[in-house]
Parts: sequence; structure tokens; C-alpha cells
Amino acid sequence: MNRPIQSDFTAWQSPIYQQTALIVIAVIFAGALINYLLRKKNQYSMVAWASIKSWLIFAPIMFGVLGLPYPIPFVALTIFAIFGAKAYFQIMGMFHKSAFVYIAYAGILGLAACSYYDNLVTYNSMPMIVLGALCLVPLIKREFKNMIQYISLTILGFIFLGWSFMHLALLLNFENGIYQLMYLVILTEFCDNTNLAISGYFRGDKIFAELSQRRTLSSTAISIVMTVLLAYGMRHLLPDRGEQYWLASGLVASFGGVVGDLVMAVFRKDAGVKIVGPFVLGRGDFLQRMDRLIFVAPIFYFVMLALKALG
Repeated sequence: MNRPIQSDFTAWQSPIYQQTALIVIAVIFAGALINYLLRKKNQYSMVAWASIKSWLIFAPIMFGVLGLPYPIPFVALTIFAIFGAKAYFQIMGMFHKSAFVYIAYAGILGLAACSYYDNLVTYNSMPMIVLGALCLVPLIKREFKNMIQYISLTILGFIFLGWSFMHLALLLNFENGIYQLMYLVILTEFCDNTNLAISGYFRGDKIFAELSQRRTLSSTAISIVMTVLLAYGMRHLLPDRGEQYWLASGLVASFGGVVGDLVMAVFRKDAGVKIVGPFVLGRGDFLQRMDRLIFVAPIFYFVMLALKALG
């Protein structure tokens, strides 16, 4: 099994990557400065400041890590997935069930290896492999109480935070994959942060008032439009600048991100836990830093494959 051709590639060697990183970081810092000066004006300004300040730290780290030689980007995504899974198990009250947790971690490591070697057959077999291993736990431990619940919650977490999220690593094997990954993360986070920042200024019906008191129909619609416009403005990061590529990317990042965020909100609501562990980079735990991407990543991956096949 051979490593991908791009295994010796370093994104920081590319002027496109350098320029994009510097422009995005400059815009974030400019917006942060404005929000910082206005943060005490009203509660909406405080929400906007809370939304953007995490990116003051996260954006430089993201660009710095993704710009390093392979396989460092694969390793970084794997670590992020494992910490997200850890937060998930803590929310579900399963972290003490170490056998299930470690099997999920091992499965994520397996997905990382499959991604690095672009082995899609084994990658897509990993959920069944993990399920098989989970089914052996009650037999080996001779414990049977609540085992169906533990197996179900573990495989669900693995599908979302492992198989689904690690499609970001599969993107790295695309042509200009590192750019597409950067593009997708920027769009997804931009949509969410924009929605939170402007929600207080656009009153109206909430999307799901039981899950989110901030996101209104108006703020969500505006953030989607702004995200699609940003997708157009950054289309140079895509292998094809055709409108079907950037339009699909903007819509996937917008709608997929909203769904992912709400689905994880259901988990937290059902478990009665909002935040686990320390706050990460200004707002939320590790799971909140990645929940929008659990739907965005696989949808974007398969949409790009379909568009490429259609030529």
C-alpha cells in the first residue's frame, strides 16, 4: 500500500495558501477589533464578540497546522475527532465504560489510517468492524445489563464523530484537497458565527426554540446568503471555479452545518448536559467546535465526487 502522492506536499509552500490564510486572519482580527470596541453596547454586541473571539486563536492554529507537511494534517484531524468523541461519551454518561470508549478510539485511528492511504473499501467497512468489536464486549466481560444501550450509543457516536467527521481527512486526497478542506471549514464556521452574531438584530420565529433560543429564521436565511457569497468569493480554492462547485459548497456548508449543530443539541438536551470539560478557544467544548462538520464533511465529499463524475 503506497502513500498518496501529496505526502511530501506542504501547503505553506503555496502562495495561494499563504495569501488566503493572511487575508482570512486579517479580516477576523479586523472584525474582532470592531466587536471588542462595541462589546458592551448591548447584549447583541456581547454575543457577536463571544462568537468571533474564539477565531482569534483558532484561525491561526488551523492555518498553521494544515499548512504543515503530511501526515500532520491527518494527525491533527484524528486528534480532534478523538477529543470530540471523548466529549460525546462524557455527555452520554459513558466515559466510565472504558471498553466501549477505547474501541471507538481505535476505530477512529483506523479511519485515519484508511484516509491517509486513501483506502475507501476499508474506510467504509470500519463501522461494521467497530460494531462487531462492540458486540463482543458483553460476552467477554460477562455483563449484560444496559449493553444494548451502550453498544447503540457507541456506534452512533463513532458514525458521527468518526466515520462522518473523518471525511475531512479523505478530502486531503482530492486535487488541492488541503484548499478544499480549508474552504469548507471557513464556510461552515462563518455561517454559524454570522448567524449567532446577527440573530439578536433580526427578531422573529426561532428555527427550533426548544434547542436554540438565538437562531431565528431571518438570521439563518441571511447567514446562508452571506455564506454562499463567501463561497463565490473564495472559489479560487476549488479545483473548478464553475458555479455548480461554489454554489453547492456554500449550500452544503450552510444547511449541513445547521443540521449538525441541531442534531448535537438534541443529544445535549436529552442528556441534560450543555458543556463538558473546559471551554475551548473561547466558546464551547471540543464537540461544539466540530458538530457542524459531522454532516457537512460527508455531504461535501460525495457532492464533490458527483460533480467531478458529471464533468
